[in-house]
Amino acid sequence: MQENAYIKLVPASKQQTISIDEVKDLFHYYKDITSKTGSQLGWQYGESAFPYTIEEKSHAKGQWFYLNSNDKMRFKYIMVGVDNEAGSIPYIQVTLPEGFTHGDKGKANEFCKFLAKHLDAELHLFNGRIMYYYKRK
Repeated sequence: MQENAYIKLVPASKQQTISIDEVKDLFHYYKDITSKTGSQLGWQYGESAFPYTIEEKSHAKGQWFYLNSNDKMRFKYIMVGVDNEAGSIPYIQVTLPEGFTHGDKGKANEFCKFLAKHLDAELHLFNGRIMYYYKRK
């Protein structure tokens, strides 16, 4: 059974809109900073921290993309999309499709927390709990 997590941009977030290309850029940034951490430690941490490649299907252009792994024993894939709620609240949806592994869920949680923290957003986790990464009054 698939599971979903949502990163919602609230009025207190750093930005009020987000595109799929901006999300891809954030994943590239994540991969870059984890690779730099690995080089400082003398270890190939980048491959362990981000064991996926970003793949976009032609019919999904601008709406969603896959994070596809080459290590099918530990990881399979994660889907990431961008949409707006009825009240025009933009959000990023992270989906674990049927057949996901525990490794996929762990990485998806890690990516969701990174995105929410970087955007000062509200994170609705896979288990239904909410984490607030923006300043609340």
